Amino acid sequence: MNTGDPIYRGCPTSFKAGTCAKLEVYNWLNDITNTNNPGEFIEIRFKNTRKDYFRNVNNLHLQVGDMVAVEANPGHDIGMVSMVGDLVIRQMKRHKVTLVNGEMKKVYRLAKPVDIEKWEAAMKREHETMIKSRQISADLKLDMKIGDVEYQGDGTKAIFYYIAEDRVDFRQLIKVLAETFRIRIEMKQIGARQEAGRIGGIGPCGRELCCCSWMSNFSSVTTGAARYQEISMNPQKLAGQCSKLKCCINYEVDSYIDEQKYFPPRIRLETGEGTYSYFKTDVFKRTYWYSLDSNTPTGQIGVPVERVQKIISMNRNGKKPEKLIDIDDFNNAKPKQINEYENVVGQDSLTRFDKPKGDRRRGRRDSKRRTRQTDQPQNIKKQRGYSRQQNRNNPEKNQP
Repeated sequence: MNTGDPIYRGCPTSFKAGTCAKLEVYNWLNDITNTNNPGEFIEIRFKNTRKDYFRNVNNLHLQVGDMVAVEANPGHDIGMVSMVGDLVIRQMKRHKVTLVNGEMKKVYRLAKPVDIEKWEAAMKREHETMIKSRQISADLKLDMKIGDVEYQGDGTKAIFYYIAEDRVDFRQLIKVLAETFRIRIEMKQIGARQEAGRIGGIGPCGRELCCCSWMSNFSSVTTGAARYQEISMNPQKLAGQCSKLKCCINYEVDSYIDEQKYFPPRIRLETGEGTYSYFKTDVFKRTYWYSLDSNTPTGQIGVPVERVQKIISMNRNGKKPEKLIDIDDFNNAKPKQINEYENVVGQDSLTRFDKPKGDRRRGRRDSKRRTRQTDQPQNIKKQRGYSRQQNRNNPEKNQP
């Protein structure tokens, strides 16, 4: 059974196998014989970022992409098989497994067409339920935002995902929601990053947001990571679509920390020319930038880190170098490596297809010159024949 069967044509794209959803799993132990887990434990994924692990008590032959009916509390739920084999055991050790009365939930059966139809009907009610629940929470004057609603496969229960900065007493809200929709209510709080990942979007890098494409665990991001990378402390540039600090700030911070481990302190340098003030750092080029005028960043001079460390040690001993940059240091420096690749064709130029102005006249002139060059041998023959005929007609000119 697979998602190409007619009963799965109405399923959302995020539930179909082979998609690039962030819940998609690559089983790198697929070609190894199952010894620890011969189909006993199965990983099932549901809407949003919800996953759970179940026991295959009926010994069903399940494959990735099969839609199954699983045990829920109460009733049953519909999900998709996302992983089978030995890798499930490894994932269960990393993640928390939901237990019912101290036991794992069970896989009942493969989903029937009736189960799929009931599940689809429940999903169609989610948007309407979310809009109406927002109105109810606003009437109760609760400081919270309901971001999404997820119905259970049998339609008897719904999970309301909400965002709130402070603690919210939603006991009255649960009573009103249960009376309005006649279902079992479960409230689940999520953060701003989880909401951005659920909604999706395009980041300033031009690609899909990491939180909605591949990230499932979110680590804390601090402004210290931006300082290590010499990023401008502009809140508008540091914040993402979730109004929090961008997760990508943490991607390269370890490399910057390792590179700056033995950098000298960023202090003023005393020289014979004057006092130089620090402005910025080029980390991977190992260069500090200084200027004589501390108020305006004009006339900045790049100084290698080794030279800065040498000047600092001289200043501590009460000495001052004559100049900020020593010519001998440049002479003794290692020559720069010459790149073997050279762009001789101009294939990387962005303006290689742009035509310069006034090209029409120049093109006409070039075309005329080309025609003259191609017709030159014939013109020479014509001129020679014309001169011979003229000499025959005027024999006086041929006399010495």
